[in-house]
Amino acid sequence: MATRKTNPLQVPREPAHSTAHLDLSKAQRVALPNLKLSTETISLRMPAALLDTIKIEANKRDVPYQSLIKMTLAEQFQKYPAGSVRCPLANEIPPGARHSPSAGG
Repeated sequence: MATRKTNPLQVPREPAHSTAHLDLSKAQRVALPNLKLSTETISLRMPAALLDTIKIEANKRDVPYQSLIKMTLAEQFQKYPAGSVRCPLANEIPPGARHSPSAGG
């Protein structure tokens, strides 16, 4: 039976950088309009009046209301990360709209 000769793996002496092989002067900007971030579907209960207000505001800004909700949440979490000063919007929630742990929701 013949034995096969294998070449040992050669480890490069210097780290390989892909930029050495690219001519960035010829690079072109590419738009990917159909690329979407991964999302998850959720169910969110809120007072009808609040939802109506959100939809009206979204219409004024010419954005879908769900996008307005996501943008607003993202902005608020960026402004008030966990452990920082309490979010001032929390004081604007009507008492009947607050989540009650005993309500099972």
